[in-house]
Amino acid sequence: MVQRNSIWRRTAGAALLAAGLMAASHPAVAQARYANLQAAQEPSADADFQSFVASLWPEARAGGVSAATFNAAFADLTPDPKIVALSQKQSEFARPIWDYLAGAAAPTRIVKGQEVAAELAQLLDAVEHAYGVPKGVVLGIWGMETNFGRFTGTIPVVRALATLAFIRHRGDFFRNELLVALQMLEGRHVADAAMLGSWAGAMGQTQFMPSSYVKYAVDGDGDGRADIWKSMPDALASTANYLRRHGWRPGLPWGFEVTLPKGFDFRNHRHGFASWHRLGVRPIDRRATPWSGQATLLLPAGRRGPAFLVTENYAVIKAYNSSDAYAIGVAHLGDRIYGGRPVAGDWPKDERLLDQVQREEVQRRLGRLGFYAGDADGRFGSQTREAVRRFQLRRGLAADGYADWAVLRELRAVR
Repeated sequence: MVQRNSIWRRTAGAALLAAGLMAASHPAVAQARYANLQAAQEPSADADFQSFVASLWPEARAGGVSAATFNAAFADLTPDPKIVALSQKQSEFARPIWDYLAGAAAPTRIVKGQEVAAELAQLLDAVEHAYGVPKGVVLGIWGMETNFGRFTGTIPVVRALATLAFIRHRGDFFRNELLVALQMLEGRHVADAAMLGSWAGAMGQTQFMPSSYVKYAVDGDGDGRADIWKSMPDALASTANYLRRHGWRPGLPWGFEVTLPKGFDFRNHRHGFASWHRLGVRPIDRRATPWSGQATLLLPAGRRGPAFLVTENYAVIKAYNSSDAYAIGVAHLGDRIYGGRPVAGDWPKDERLLDQVQREEVQRRLGRLGFYAGDADGRFGSQTREAVRRFQLRRGLAADGYADWAVLRELRAVR
């Protein structure tokens, strides 16, 4: 059932149950499957898409979707070629992290966030009290996803998901999300015309995928439904519920920027906070670190760039979006809204970065050596970083987990 107690109407000290709503490829593959979506009006391409739609019906029916809902959702629907192009240009993986963070925590966004924080102080306090997730993190996601609800997307979600499912972008992920979206329409959680979102089918003020809506959306304003599109209490409570149910530990920071001592041994990767302190690792702002729990050293631009200690709560943010740039952007924006400092370390902006082809080469070569088991998609996340770190350790290099030209040259030298 939808949670019926109102966060909006309750004080920050009031309790709130966290309830769910209901039970509920790689780019080259996309190009090969449907190389020219602009030709979708041609009979053969249209027949392929209609065949794909027909293949969905048995699963949709088994999931409780009626023929009326199914037919209405796909009436006159065609794939969108612009969505395919967008699927291959995710800025959190393509842009230098320093450029990405400059946009994430732009002065105008920080000021807007501070205005929102003041205006919604009681609501944000209540959400934090109910779920144990800091309001800065919730605001960071809200600000990053839709600029605090100012732009939630105008693309019909069913068309976006159908396009991505048709070209098998990320395997069966979007097919499964499309089936859940149909169940949402069947259950009248949202009208088809109002089911708008991003090119990837993410919806509402904090951009939930359909499966996330079904599992984690809650009613924050007490009106009996979870409306993440128009209700700020619902959107913010749902986001906090998502993070808490993905393992957020109340009272533990997401992480913080640190300085490393001269001659630091990069083989040190994960320790308890007390051990990091003994190793000479110090927070930039000199605040006291927790004395319980573990933290991992994160060097998003290698040993020449800023250093962070991140906790398991940082990994929870990455459950929302697997990019390190995104997770740091969310956390940093939230910190800045509540008076935190800018990143103090210097970014290596003079460095020549690897291009898409070279990033894919790094992953392929790591895979051949047994260090990496993922797709060679050029998207560097935690799996690639750990593979690079293990390769560096094997070769006697500084193990910062950062794939630069030196790593690529070393990989090319392995016979």
